[in-house]
Amino acid sequence: MVRALAFVLHLVLARPFLRWFLRPRVRGREHLPSCGPAVLAANHNSHLDTLALMGLFPVRTVVACVRPVAASDYFLRNRALQWFATRIVHIIPVVRDRSTTAEHDPLAECSNALDAGDILIFFPEGTRGEPEHLGEFRTGLGRLMRAHPRVPVIPVFLSGVGRALPRGKVVPRPHACHVRVGEPLWFAGDPYELTQRLREGISNLQVQYEAGRDVRSANRVRHDGEKRR
Repeated sequence: MVRALAFVLHLVLARPFLRWFLRPRVRGREHLPSCGPAVLAANHNSHLDTLALMGLFPVRTVVACVRPVAASDYFLRNRALQWFATRIVHIIPVVRDRSTTAEHDPLAECSNALDAGDILIFFPEGTRGEPEHLGEFRTGLGRLMRAHPRVPVIPVFLSGVGRALPRGKVVPRPHACHVRVGEPLWFAGDPYELTQRLREGISNLQVQYEAGRDVRSANRVRHDGEKRR
């Protein structure tokens, strides 16, 4: 029953919202996994980032096996939000306070999800940053992949989502977003090395996006100039 409700909500609410408010333009779809286990790792500027990434997959896939990794202190702070986040969005809650995780692996449920064949959505920065600014990456994902070296990590760069719903805002506004999906990475023996390669991969996707944006802008100016002649 809950899975059917999740399917309906994603289909009749989340997808129309995504289509009309974010109007995502995606490059690199060929790098997306058709099934799990896999990890999508992206920059993080907005709570809408998760929606944008879930929108890369068919609704049936989202409901069946896409699991966003999210902060427990935010998404479990009251019963209503906890029910929605865990039963409808199907998040994996993670404790961010390191002082409380000395005897407990905060990524144990993530590891179990990969063993079950799920697709994780992971934000290596650990928290939302400023739009279009790539912050420092934590090594949690690298440590997780040490136990799953054959699972691909797909870098993704999001642009525009943080302007649709910036940190500290409650009401979203329409703003086109761009999604660039990179080639998958694999663990090669060192969590720090994977973390660095992942950050470089997302940074390169950002450079590619910005270069394409400059070309589009130049072409638009040229076209407008020709129309005025």
